[in-house]
Amino acid sequence: VDDFAPRLSFFFVARTTLLEEVAKFRAARRIWARVMKEEFGARNPKSMMLRFHTQTAGVQLTAQQPEVNLVRVAVQGLAAVLGGTQSLHTNSFDEAIALPTDKSARLALRTQQVLAYETDVTATVDPFAGSYVVERMTDDVEGAAVELMRKVEDLGGAVAAIERGFQKNEIERNAYRIAQETDAGERVVVGVNRFRLDEEEPYEPLRVDPAIETQQAERIAKLRAWRDQERVDKSIARLREAAKGTDNVLYPMKEALAAYATVGEVCGALREVWGTYVPDSAF
Repeated sequence: VDDFAPRLSFFFVARTTLLEEVAKFRAARRIWARVMKEEFGARNPKSMMLRFHTQTAGVQLTAQQPEVNLVRVAVQGLAAVLGGTQSLHTNSFDEAIALPTDKSARLALRTQQVLAYETDVTATVDPFAGSYVVERMTDDVEGAAVELMRKVEDLGGAVAAIERGFQKNEIERNAYRIAQETDAGERVVVGVNRFRLDEEEPYEPLRVDPAIETQQAERIAKLRAWRDQERVDKSIARLREAAKGTDNVLYPMKEALAAYATVGEVCGALREVWGTYVPDSAF
């Protein structure tokens, strides 16, 4: 395990509940270190280090009063840094409306730069260590996460749990609960269910030039005319055969992509063999 574990990394989201997010990241590091050491027998300290990238929660951004999203993203980014993230992506304030404009993307970057260069939150590894509230919340989050992991194991593992809809059902139930709380006003969303404006200020979103679609289609046509189609067909066939059995599909997939097969062609070959997964609804 020490041969590859030091190269593993994870992807987390950061929400506006700053203290809970810090506790979540701290709990994740605890769980990872314990699992790697006790269950997998890791000896290299780097195998027990949880490396993770964080993206701020686009799901919490609102189309109403979009400039308020600058505050949300700043808080989310701060939570990620205080929680020990190794890299960070901050969303643009207008992403609930359209693709980011140059200005909104620049402001998202400036948010990171202010956190990095104008504050002292990066000066220590674990700024909230010893805080009663955060330590207690870390324990609580860790306990809840371990309980969910136990349920997944009881169902036969992650794949079996997915096939039975466990993860999807958990997500849908919580999303429904949050929607109910928001509609009832129990959960405040600034600008949506409280502190609304009688009339929203006009906002001009990014408009993508329709000519780009034509240009991209022309590029694909040129690629298909230029590439070795026989090589593509053979690599796609090998991928399809691997998908039918128990072989590792990553090798023929890499071969197909190296032959300039498109992502759509690769996915289409896998779809022919595996079909399209349609999960059961929780409701």
